[in-house]
Amino acid sequence: MSTPKFVPEPLAPPEAAPDRALGDMPAPEFRRWTLETADWIADFIEHAGARPVLPSVKPGDVMKALPEKAPERGEDMGVVLIDFERLILPALTQWNHPGFMGYFATTASAPGILGEMLTAAVNSNGILWQTAPALTELELVVADWLWQLLRLPDQCFGMIHDTASTATFHAVVAARESLDDLAIRSRGMSGAPPLILYTSEQAHSSVDKAGIAAGIGHDNVRKIPVDDQFRMKPEALDAAISTDLLAQRRPFCVVATVGTTAATAVDPVPKIAEICRRRRLWLHVDAAYGGVAAIVPEMGHVLAGCDQADSLVVNPHKWLFTPLDLSVLYCRRPDILRRAFSLVPDYLSGTDDRQAVNLMEYGLPLGRRFRALKLWFVLRYFGREGIIANLREHLRLARTLADAIHNHPDFELLAPVVFSTVCFRFCPTRISESQLERLNRALLEKVNASGKFLLSHATLNGKLTLRVSIGNLRTTPGHVERLWELIRNKSRELTL
Repeated sequence: MSTPKFVPEPLAPPEAAPDRALGDMPAPEFRRWTLETADWIADFIEHAGARPVLPSVKPGDVMKALPEKAPERGEDMGVVLIDFERLILPALTQWNHPGFMGYFATTASAPGILGEMLTAAVNSNGILWQTAPALTELELVVADWLWQLLRLPDQCFGMIHDTASTATFHAVVAARESLDDLAIRSRGMSGAPPLILYTSEQAHSSVDKAGIAAGIGHDNVRKIPVDDQFRMKPEALDAAISTDLLAQRRPFCVVATVGTTAATAVDPVPKIAEICRRRRLWLHVDAAYGGVAAIVPEMGHVLAGCDQADSLVVNPHKWLFTPLDLSVLYCRRPDILRRAFSLVPDYLSGTDDRQAVNLMEYGLPLGRRFRALKLWFVLRYFGREGIIANLREHLRLARTLADAIHNHPDFELLAPVVFSTVCFRFCPTRISESQLERLNRALLEKVNASGKFLLSHATLNGKLTLRVSIGNLRTTPGHVERLWELIRNKSRELTL
């Protein structure tokens, strides 16, 4: 496999370098480098698997290779691009690589990249409706399109953030603001009873961070036990709420998960929603990874009960072919969200037209990138049918791999395969648990050191667990077959 190359040209002597003190790059020069960069990107995508997934660098290597100070005089863009290829690219983990199957695999699809390029070019800032009318309205439209693709009922206010961590923080702050009697926005947390946030033992750490950042306090984030399939136990949630009420604490929010980080479990949202409704608690659902699967008709059940949530987050940059970063937060009570964050000084006052939505009033950021453009490109290019076909293939590949692992005497599955992530370990007979952990760590290191694949790990039921997450558009059945062959070969080497 070849790799793209920027072709160097002879450097002009310093005295002949153009004066870059005033103005931007001239249009002819920009056109030249745009075309060359576009060709490079096309080659890079076409040969996404040509480089090792993991770079062979040590901490500090990149910093040592770079000058300590910015240049005094402008440099030729050709030199800058060559240095990008020489110094930066080899030190990047290749998330676009078809063998990247760690964490949650993602894809920067070609239409998404085109949208990102145009976003940078138009440089729009969605502070107010009037600062970016198309940005604002397209964001509302694509959020609605995605809601419909997920086949959730009615309409729901949706807006775009960078990541699910940010979206979850906003949901927790909205839940806190919904406590009308406390007037936390004006008076702060001082004098309020301890507010309690509930989530699963398997929930993402962003829920903890949201509790910390919102002033709830980490000690007031309750971790609810899970069942043998790593799903939150509703009866344990209800009991924890009762205990806190008896202790004069104030339960206010529950975060359920559709696709937990380690095992991709789906919490029983319908039962959790019933508890929240009865207890008058805000329900936020973290469907950052698993939510997209509901676009596939036979997977619609994963969002059961989510129509009863007060807020929900889905990440198109995880499994919907959209380049980082793009996370959609839905909120059924946007008036509460706006009440929590709206602050409009005179210099930011806009039109009085009620049709104009000022997204700055619904969140912490003032400046807003035109993220909706790349999602619009992705949804239009692939369409519902194309999205379903690709997601189905990822689900099929994961189940094929899971069957192979299940049928091998020296391996075992450690969690149900709900989506396209497989959790397993190497488990030869007559080896102690402590030895098994060392063995699987060594297996993980050997697979990742190959440069052909990247896996990640987690701990489930006290067992070190290897994770294969399939979600890249460029991952084929051949890649999965070669991964399984590599895993078996490396495991044999470890036991010889």
